Amino acid sequence: MASQLGYLMIGIAGPRLKQHEREWLAHPAVAGVILFQRNFESVNQLQSLCADIHSIRQPRLLIGVDHEGGRVQRFTREFTRLPPIAALGELYAKDTREGLVTAEQLGWLAATELLSCAIDLSFAPVLDIDYGHNQVISHRAFAASGYEVSELALAFHQGMQRAGMAAVAKHFPGHGYVSVDTHLGVAEDSRSYLSIEQQDMQPFVALVNAGVSAIMPAHVIYSDCDAEPAGFSHFWLQRVLRERLGFEGAIISDDLGMQAAVAKGSLIERVALALEAGCDLVLVCNDLTEIPKLLDQASDKAQDPLSQLRLIRLHGRKGVGRFDKLKLNSDWQAAQHSLQSMQTKLASF
Repeated sequence: MASQLGYLMIGIAGPRLKQHEREWLAHPAVAGVILFQRNFESVNQLQSLCADIHSIRQPRLLIGVDHEGGRVQRFTREFTRLPPIAALGELYAKDTREGLVTAEQLGWLAATELLSCAIDLSFAPVLDIDYGHNQVISHRAFAASGYEVSELALAFHQGMQRAGMAAVAKHFPGHGYVSVDTHLGVAEDSRSYLSIEQQDMQPFVALVNAGVSAIMPAHVIYSDCDAEPAGFSHFWLQRVLRERLGFEGAIISDDLGMQAAVAKGSLIERVALALEAGCDLVLVCNDLTEIPKLLDQASDKAQDPLSQLRLIRLHGRKGVGRFDKLKLNSDWQAAQHSLQSMQTKLASF
């Protein structure tokens, strides 16, 4: 049995583990599982799946999910349907205090519902700035200015922290300026480092200073700074994020199956490049047929102790309460009230 976490977070096919997937998860190169809509039928089923995953080894595997709100929310039905986070920016523009209070409450609410199902971390919040021409970001961004994004993201992050869940700030150093969807193609941002630093990086600086647990780099090439996409770039991950910003948490790659990453070579080559650049954890979300080959050729070297510590710190806090009892929680009720009030005030959402 593995005595430490590996460096791969992988997807699985359905709502229950298959035998070959159990064997994958027992492999020492694996650190966790990322879940999608295909893995969800109900809260009870999700809780059973997460318990099954966590029982496989010690330290227990990490379980993550994209749970931003709006169109990026993998679990619905019994879960609170969260608005796109741009709604928080619109509310903030109308009433700054109410916007910040609601952002903190929704960060807590999202994290609490996930934690009650034994999900460890959510890949949120999005810190990208909405420049108005990137459809894959769009309403996934809080606002159109770095200051407003920083303020709202800090509040949302504080709510997640209060619940006991690690936040994953994305997509460093900022994905909002390009128009290409990196799921579908290669994106290039030709702005100067100074421009990116003064605008897009400001929310990341704010959350690093607030102690954010993890950061996900973008699969975007910032060509004035480096020829490699940020997620494969020693410049962005080591010189900027680690050294200049002083970030001490985990660096988690975006999905290595995205087209902007595929351009870097085979899956095995992409994993090696991401790790070499400085990622502590790499995501392989949907290329399930490639996982056996990837595990067969996985490095057997021991995980760096510092990297191991960063990953262990991502485990969610236990004891937040049963999902079916959350409606009795006064904080849950207050968050629902704020959500209803926001939806009443913002007809566009």
